[in-house]
Amino acid sequence: MAKKSPPLADMSSSAHAFGDAVGEAFKSIAGLSVPMQELARMQQTYLEEMSTLWNAALGSPTEAVPIKDRRFAAQAWTQNPLAAFTARAYLLNARTLLEMAEAVEGDAKTKARVRFAVQQWIDAASPANYLALNPEAQQKALDTQGQSIAKGVEQLLADMRQGHMSQTDETVFEVGKNVATTAGTVVFENELMQLIEYKPLTAQVHERPMLFVPPCINKYYILDLQPDNSVIRYTVEQGHRLFVVSWRNPDESLAAKSWDDYIADGPLKAIEVVQAITGKDQFNMLGFCVGGTILTTALAVLAARGEQPASSVTLLTTLLDFSDTGILDIFVDEPSVQMREMTIGPDAPSGPGLLKGGELAATFSFLRPNDLVWNYVVGNYLKGETPPPFDLLYWNSDSTNLPGPMYCWYLRHLYLQNELRVPGQIITCGEKVDVGAIKAPFYLYASREDHIVPWDAAYRSTQMIKGKKRFVMGASGHIAGVINPPAKGKRNYWTNERLVARAEDWFDDAAEHPGSWWTDWSKWLAGHAGKKVSAPKTPGNRQYKAIEAAPGRYVKQKA
Repeated sequence: MAKKSPPLADMSSSAHAFGDAVGEAFKSIAGLSVPMQELARMQQTYLEEMSTLWNAALGSPTEAVPIKDRRFAAQAWTQNPLAAFTARAYLLNARTLLEMAEAVEGDAKTKARVRFAVQQWIDAASPANYLALNPEAQQKALDTQGQSIAKGVEQLLADMRQGHMSQTDETVFEVGKNVATTAGTVVFENELMQLIEYKPLTAQVHERPMLFVPPCINKYYILDLQPDNSVIRYTVEQGHRLFVVSWRNPDESLAAKSWDDYIADGPLKAIEVVQAITGKDQFNMLGFCVGGTILTTALAVLAARGEQPASSVTLLTTLLDFSDTGILDIFVDEPSVQMREMTIGPDAPSGPGLLKGGELAATFSFLRPNDLVWNYVVGNYLKGETPPPFDLLYWNSDSTNLPGPMYCWYLRHLYLQNELRVPGQIITCGEKVDVGAIKAPFYLYASREDHIVPWDAAYRSTQMIKGKKRFVMGASGHIAGVINPPAKGKRNYWTNERLVARAEDWFDDAAEHPGSWWTDWSKWLAGHAGKKVSAPKTPGNRQYKAIEAAPGRYVKQKA
């Protein structure tokens, strides 16, 4: 006997109850509320749209209309009337909740936190994430006689053992074997980093060498994934003698390391070693993300000591002015920073600790939960599919720890108090830091869709740097925008020689160019690299001898 559908009156009552419940929920969150007039309008709209959905579900069967959401794009969702109604009702509820979040009364940061929390709940509540509500996963279980469910459980248990969700087939990749394969030699190491000198790929090289400082919150080989998308290999192919910092993945023995330690034992030491090996007092430098912040701080320390070792500086998706930190701002306030300081900071009651790499990785994944979390819950566990091999996602899962004191200092003085933008406000390695005292020309790159370093936030660096500078914006996000080799012929970039005060005004007059920004950067860099000389035949020198082949031991250490 067919089930009798709930009467429309009952559905109407439920719709009203939904709106009332959500409104009360917002009122109970730190005294927040939605204006009554707005709430009444949203409730009315919700009721009308839900009535339309319900009447369509009760009507005669018609040709299935695709649902415009990739989570429900498979035919199984539209061919099953109950599943189709569930998906459409979920999307309506999601839109209503987000509209309520937008209407919440409060300051900008509070509203951003409400939006983020609501979005997390919405994404987690998707019917696609649950076997009992996912007709696609159910059909696969039937087609495979339950093997897909067995495989999903097996993969879930494996991920629990390894401590993170698999976003790619990690068995396919090995650092030094099929990622991070550009030939080079480790010529120096200390507690915090190894310095790699890469083998020249041209008979002649520019007389001024190049130093890369990658982020310490990730492994350096994001810049050397595969030969055809490697920033490192491309730079060497352009005739630059290249050195790259490979940060160590800290363990408990390094838990007390500070921000000053990272500056002193990282770029300051690397600069000293490159000078000793090459005999060049000045050379080109590049910093990526927080590596750019670290490099710029180190150069400001040297400027305070009367030294100007950079002939040019390239900063990729780097924050110097932390006025706008995008979505990450919702995680940073005085109570949250104090909590970190009390648990892993230098004066924590139980002693300094580590910020675990898994926690960092999870935080970044939940900035894009549908793409980097729930997509794999559905594929790996509900459908029992092994994710395809993808070098970028392998790197993404190869997380790194951070020493608590270093991380807490970074949070408080940069993200929370934004002190780097004020000349002399920060004292690092015994020197007052003034970014404006760095005399080298700067090449500043930002990605238009970057959710970690918003492009207009990166643009603010142009107001802090006093010398010559060039700002370029590329398409796509924090990683994909940077890793965009010219041979692929993908995306585009924007340039504008006039560096006006407002980022929006810069963009309004910017010229758009097809392809990769790498070619623009390569041309600019060559103008600061000096004449061509014979490439060195061996790495290092008598003082700094070869230790081991690249990529070295440090990058292979797991969190």
